Amino acid sequence: MPEVANPVSIFVPMLVVVALTFVAFIRMAAGRGAAMKAGQDPKFYRAHQGAPEPEGTVAAVRHYGNLFELPTLFYAACLAAFVLGAVGKWTLVFAWGYVVMRLVQSAVHLTYNNPAHRGMAFVFGVLFTLALWINITISICSQL
Repeated sequence: MPEVANPVSIFVPMLVVVALTFVAFIRMAAGRGAAMKAGQDPKFYRAHQGAPEPEGTVAAVRHYGNLFELPTLFYAACLAAFVLGAVGKWTLVFAWGYVVMRLVQSAVHLTYNNPAHRGMAFVFGVLFTLALWINITISICSQL
């Protein structure tokens, strides 16, 4: 069994990623609004036909979409840890590690967008998520 922490504390890193998702949505909407004001072809938004979006807007759209990929495993892991009573020191370290890497990845993606830097943050985020799931798997096995 993991060293037990306040189980509700697992929701704090989740809230950070949720907040990031809403910030990403606002950033995406603002980018698309600015593109439309600058003369973006409205046909693009009806059926993705016509002139493509500006690069910054495309990055914001991809960033928002990315927040519904790996983060789903993160959310599931945090909820599983809470339900199993497996919120310990390492669970929180791995959860916060993922959050930090996700924030770094987001900052890179929405600013200078260097794929190598963004990719490194992504890989470390995956490793933190994997470690989180291994930690939860150990807890599950110990409760069987």
